[in-house]
Order: sequence, then structure tokens, then C-alpha cells
Amino acid sequence: MDRTPVIVAIGRSAVCRSKKGSFATTHPIEICNQVLRGVLDQVPQLDKGEIDDLVLGCAAHVNQCSQNMAKLVVARAELPETVCAQTINRFCSSGLQAMSTAMNEILANQADVVIAGGVESMTYCYGAYPREYMDDFLVDYDEGSAYMGMGLTAENVAKRYGITREEMEKLALRSHTRAAIARRDGKLAPSIIPVKVVNPAGEEEIVKDDQGILAELDGTMKTSLEKMAGMKTCFVEEEAGGLVTAATSSQTSDAAAFCVIMTMDKAKELGIKPIAKMLGYAVKGVDPKYMGLGPIKAVPAALERAGMTLDQIDEIELNEAFASQAIACMRDLGLEPGLDDDLDPAKDKDKDIVVNPYGNAMALGHPMGATGIFLTCKMLDWLRENNKTYGIVTMCIGGGMGAAGVFERLN
Repeated sequence: MDRTPVIVAIGRSAVCRSKKGSFATTHPIEICNQVLRGVLDQVPQLDKGEIDDLVLGCAAHVNQCSQNMAKLVVARAELPETVCAQTINRFCSSGLQAMSTAMNEILANQADVVIAGGVESMTYCYGAYPREYMDDFLVDYDEGSAYMGMGLTAENVAKRYGITREEMEKLALRSHTRAAIARRDGKLAPSIIPVKVVNPAGEEEIVKDDQGILAELDGTMKTSLEKMAGMKTCFVEEEAGGLVTAATSSQTSDAAAFCVIMTMDKAKELGIKPIAKMLGYAVKGVDPKYMGLGPIKAVPAALERAGMTLDQIDEIELNEAFASQAIACMRDLGLEPGLDDDLDPAKDKDKDIVVNPYGNAMALGHPMGATGIFLTCKMLDWLRENNKTYGIVTMCIGGGMGAAGVFERLN
């Protein structure tokens, strides 16, 4: 019996800006409903009564995303009442963790078919953490690092690694430029499930394009290094040595993403061609004052679990929580960020390892709970487009962690 967990269907919504984007007046359960139905439509052979569990990652599990949101999504998508569900939180890696958790259920012979998903409504559910919620010991312990704002950790990383504001802005511009080219050329479209909403303007809209990119749909850029240089710092005053701006930070976003995972035997029984499988997964802890460095520890650990080395990897999706941490991670892992390279991602094709060829979170957003599966969609689309096989999805995690998953494209 082959219980190897394989991904047989995967898809995501477009990623919209929180509060200003097209999802700002839509309940996150409704976004999940439409995306999940679109993903399940890819495998009509699957009897929905055979779904054992739905594992949903969500980082800000409050307000509209509270209770056991996963089971509410099951109900809204009108899946059979026999389908169980759990909502999990590993902050920025919640979606990737949901995939790993689903696969572990299958490997442990606790399930044969599991849906993994991720969602974030930063419009409704994300905000400052009130002082009265904090534990007094942790407030005073180690410079309050347990509650340290993510922007301050980005400033810490920039200073430790000697990363300049100009370098960060070059990476941000590259992210927007690559994302703009990818959207213009349809490279971001294959995994997007269109979602019908009534937008903040009160108009009915089919949302099918990522909305955070600072460019027109034809690729004409709306930003430049000159514009970025004129922006104020966000977390530390410039006069006090602050370097990080809104341009060099990931965007707050709304999105949902799902995938269907089943045993290899079940896929064969149903005549479904598997899309991919996860070869290795790891989470590693780091100093929370420098939380952005998590991928430096997680990537080698995941590769070791997969029995692979970095030089075997074709493409990496390294989440750009902040430009400073993305640059530091790339350099520490031996992946030259190429800040002065040609901005066109087509120039990357001949590199041994390609990093973020379609842009990343500074341009596309970081819908925390959904990010892991969103990046997996992008990675698989790039591998398929370029006839490549192996990819990594990795991100830093608030509180001082990193996560990484190693994948093999099968179809």
C-alpha cells in the first residue's frame, strides 16, 4: 500500500490589499467558500463524503476568523457534515503548516483524503496587540522580544547585516517589477480561482488579479527608486537611524488558498494525476529580536530531511516579510540577491537556483495564513512553466521561527 501523500488539486484567490482592496467588504468565509469550491472542481472524481478532514491555517484567529473557522468553511462550502475540520496557527507559516499537518495525518494512517487551506483577512482581523493582553514577565524579559513588533526585528536585521536602505529599495523595486511582468504575461493566473464579490465601491466584481503590485495591468510601473527614497520610515524615525519603510515591508493582505491531499493509492484508484509531493519540512527557532532570519535555519533542516542539497533545487519562494530579512537570508544561504541585475525575471532562467521570479510579498502581499499555499501555487506554476522539478517554499515566522518545505513537481 502506497500512503505517500500527494497534492492532487491546488488553487488560490487573488491577493488583495487589506482595507483598500476588493475583498475589504467580503466575509473571509465567503472567500474561502469560493476558492475551496474551485479547487474541488479540479477533482470531480472525488466523492466529497470521502474527505476526512480540513486543516485551515489562520494567523489572526479572531473576529470574523474566530471560532473553529475551518468547520465554518466546511459548512459554507456545503460539504457533508461528516467532514471534520481544525483551525491551526503558526503565524506566517500557517498555510504551509496546514499542508504538513494534513500530510502527517495521511502518513499516520489517520486519514486518506485531507484538504489543507490558509486564509487571512487582515482587513477585519489584524491590528496592534493591546498591552493589557500581554504577560508582565514576557514584557520585561529579554528586551520584551516576545512581543516585539515585526518592523523592529526588520530594523535589527538590517543593522546586524549592514544592509542599506538603498539595497532594500532595490529589492522592493525588483519585486514589484517582476510581479508586474508576471501578471501582465499571465504567469500568476494559472492557480487563481476567480472570486465574485461586491467591492467597497458597491459594485459587483470578479476578482482575478493580484492587486498589491504598483503597476498597471499592462506592466507600466507606478513606483521607482526615486519615489521609494522619498518615503518616511515606519518603525524607527529616520533621525534615530531607521531604515525600513512601507515600500520595503510586506503588504497587509486578504486572501485564501486550498489544496487537496490524498494517498498515492487513492489518487491511482480515482484516476487522478498527482501534481506534487512534499519531500521534507522543517521549522526552526531563532532569536525573536531577529525573527526574519528563520529561513537560514529552516531551509538546511528541510533539505536534510528530504535527503537533498541546495544545489538540487530549481526555484525558491522566499517570503519577503521585509527586504532586510530577505536579503540577509539569501546572502546567508548562498543565494546572491542580484540587486543590480536586470529586473526582467526571464533573465533568471539560466541561474542554477531562481529566487522569487514572479515577485513576492513586498509587491504581492503577505496574507499570513494563506501565504504558504499561495507561495506553493507560485512555485508549482513556475516549475511547470519552465519544465523544472524541485522547489522550496520558506518564510520567517513572527516570534522567532522559520519554516521551509521542499517539494517535487510530479505533473
